[in-house]
Parts: sequence; structure tokens; C-alpha cells
Amino acid sequence: MNFGRVVGTVVSTSKDEKLEGLKLLVVQHVNMDMKDLNAFTVAADGIGCGVGEYVLTVSGSSARMGSKVLNRPVDASILAIVDSVEVGGKIVYDKTREEVSSSR
Repeated sequence: MNFGRVVGTVVSTSKDEKLEGLKLLVVQHVNMDMKDLNAFTVAADGIGCGVGEYVLTVSGSSARMGSKVLNRPVDASILAIVDSVEVGGKIVYDKTREEVSSSR
């Protein structure tokens, strides 16, 4: 499982019919201090998230286990929107406060 932030979308009008109806999003990986990493994944959105949200992605065969992506030809999918992150007893992200700790 990877942790990241949705930073964009991918539009493809010509694609395999099994991808029809799936939203493809660009996810930038982040570390546990909520700092951006120079790594990106294009993931199928199985839960209805949007740009700016922190998410959990899975890849490989696990990417095809979510209900919206079941048996579809995807190698990465978004399975959760993150509400909060606590590392070492310190909350580094809280969606309800829409803030990232100052260590970012």
C-alpha cells in the first residue's frame, strides 16, 4: 500500500472497454511527514476522490480487488481517502482541520 496526494487527472478517450467509466488520477507519493516524494502513480479511482485529497493506493493484483475495479485491467487503484495520520504519537495530518503539521 502506498500513501499519496491526488495531484491531477488523466483523460483518455481511446481505451480498452474494461476501463470505461473509471476515473484515472495522478497520485504523488508522500512520506510519513507529508512531504512530497518524486514518485507518481496513475491510479484508477474506485471511491470518488478528488484533486488535493490524501489517499491510499494499492498496486499489482491487489489493485483489482476493490468493488469498482474488480477484474479490470488496472495495476494501481485508490482504495481509501485518508482522514488523519499519526506518526510517533504526533498527528501530522487531519482532514477535518485541513492542515498538515508545520514539518511539511
